[in-house]
Amino acid sequence: MSTRTRELFDSGVLSIPPPAELMAESAWLAEVPGLPEAAGVWAQEIPEAAATLGARARRLARGEVDKAMLSAMGRTAGTFALLTLLDLLGAYTTPARDRNELSDDRSLRRLENLVRAGGPAWVKLGQFIATSGGLLPDTWVEAFAWCRDEVDPLPYGQPRQIVRRAFQCRVRDIFAEFDDAPLGAASIAQVHRAVLHDGREVVVKIRRPGLRRKFRSDIRAMAGAARAAELMSPVARTGNVSGFVELFARLVLEELDFRIEAYNMIELGAAAEHAGADYVRFPRPIPQLVTERVLVMERLPGVAYTSAALGDVEGETLLRLAIEGILEHTLIYGVFHGDLHAGNVLLDGDGTFSLVDFGIVGRLDEHQRTALGAFLIAFARMDVRLQLEAMVRFGAIPPGIDLDSLVDEIESEVNPHELAEDAQVAELAAAIGRLVRVLSRHGIRMPKELVLFFKNLLYLNGFASAVAPDAALLAQVGPVFGYFQSKYGDAMDVSVLLS
Repeated sequence: MSTRTRELFDSGVLSIPPPAELMAESAWLAEVPGLPEAAGVWAQEIPEAAATLGARARRLARGEVDKAMLSAMGRTAGTFALLTLLDLLGAYTTPARDRNELSDDRSLRRLENLVRAGGPAWVKLGQFIATSGGLLPDTWVEAFAWCRDEVDPLPYGQPRQIVRRAFQCRVRDIFAEFDDAPLGAASIAQVHRAVLHDGREVVVKIRRPGLRRKFRSDIRAMAGAARAAELMSPVARTGNVSGFVELFARLVLEELDFRIEAYNMIELGAAAEHAGADYVRFPRPIPQLVTERVLVMERLPGVAYTSAALGDVEGETLLRLAIEGILEHTLIYGVFHGDLHAGNVLLDGDGTFSLVDFGIVGRLDEHQRTALGAFLIAFARMDVRLQLEAMVRFGAIPPGIDLDSLVDEIESEVNPHELAEDAQVAELAAAIGRLVRVLSRHGIRMPKELVLFFKNLLYLNGFASAVAPDAALLAQVGPVFGYFQSKYGDAMDVSVLLS
């Protein structure tokens, strides 16, 4: 962080209170009885719980290849796991010009068979592939689209049993109505429509039974396969496949604890309230009905943006608001939704956004926010060296690395001068993907928050295709930063961020 930016933060120019203070002063939270008090408790407990899960993920990912791990690998087709992790790593790190060699149907079938036969963590891996357009070949992304949709619901009656055990009372004592048919079923949870006795419409999110044990087994199998791959393959060692398993483990373990999700949604909602972002809604949890396995929250209006009828709302206006919302949460408040795929972004006919599913959230400190702002400006200018220098400041690239060779390699895959201001989102998404792949080939491990932010930028590709297919993303960056500078002053000045 530059001296001037540091002074601006220290002097309080941004006037952004810490999350606990935002939540304590939130009128939005105060509308739900008991929620401000619960928020205060969660603010104390959740960071420690998340840190514990992070340590557990590191242990699972670094586990030695012992008898228990070999047994876990055997239960989930360990040979296939080893081969398919190498396939996936090859797809991720291969230069774009050589990707026609990756269309081997055998590799895709092998990976798909593993995901179908494996446990829930393997299905989550399939979902990761299915939402990685720009990072992986289109054929791989399309082959795993089924992971987003084809998940069998829990047996009839089991959701009621889980709710009854979680709250130690009958379902009818909590809800005036409870729909046994799920609104949706995914690898970790399924959701049901319900109505509280006071008339509030809610959604009940229920975790599938036995997931912690199954995930630990699956992740140990992945870790064993990763370690074996690194012993066998220099490419695997350079690509740090064990680091990917650790990142993946941390993400899925946090998703399993719905108390973390409840805290995430109110932290994001309180930040949006403070920013005056009235074009986006967040659900509020019902504080007495939040446990590790069951989460009851408000039901929000809207449908997935891919199915929304926009009416008189202009698509480019929606895209600008989406960019503005993502960047304001990330660069100003340091907290952002980390999984903005189509199913988690709902649209009303009036153009209002509703966000759902807060199991994955990114958090940045002040130093990282400033470095990321500098990266975005450098990206808008298509200045590869400035991009890499910003990533060094972020902590994503070790100091002392040969930036000249990295610049040459990146520019050999994509000529930044070919990306004009009117470049469409798909072209820019591809440029981000190439940048990330080059860094991976050099063994540079991306921090969790940067991975999530880059995936959000790639999700904008799908959003823009649905609502504003002819939009030029770079043309939006200048006005958005102009808005930030008018709102937040010198702290968002381009020259300050780049200094």
